[in-house]
Amino acid sequence: MMDEQNFGGLIPENHTGKKTDASFTEDYKSKEEAYTAYKAAKERLLNISQWHSYAGSGTADFKLTDARGAPVNRLAREGDHFRINIPGPGSDTGDGYDWVQIQAIQESSNPELDQELVAITVQPASNPQNEKRDVAHFFKDIASSTFIVQRRALQVSAEVHGRNEQPNTNTEKIIDKARNMLVAAGAILGLSEIQWKSLTKGLIKP
Repeated sequence: MMDEQNFGGLIPENHTGKKTDASFTEDYKSKEEAYTAYKAAKERLLNISQWHSYAGSGTADFKLTDARGAPVNRLAREGDHFRINIPGPGSDTGDGYDWVQIQAIQESSNPELDQELVAITVQPASNPQNEKRDVAHFFKDIASSTFIVQRRALQVSAEVHGRNEQPNTNTEKIIDKARNMLVAAGAILGLSEIQWKSLTKGLIKP
């Protein structure tokens, strides 16, 4: 797992609620092999609509959209949203989906450590396809998820770091309040770790 001090501030501090960490690392025999693997994993990370195919059956389905919620067929950009179709009951506010917005896409390199990475940070968001202001996600909007692919010398890894994860009960709809409590409880008990472990492995070894 990466040393967060190498890229200060990349992963938010956990001030409240649960934090989740998942990672997968693969070693390579040469720098050329490691760089090729990193480049491929980086593109998979940014190809959000294919995450389900990398993570495998039984995991959530992801669809990248632009800032207005229109599906797009391209790599992710800052300001984009993506909708998440998790196994189980969907969000009424989100028209059946949970929604997040990409707050930042960052790339960093450290020649001294022979290290490079790309990271996507997202936060729960309202549904951009309607005018409802409620957050359409089972976590509150103070939560964040940071998805990282990095190469350090001959190692390539993928990581997910969830922070400040609390059930979203700040919604007007009673049905969503109950649903969010149920889904968030499952995530906090470990279902999200299973999801992210499958994704991190799939980003490196699809």
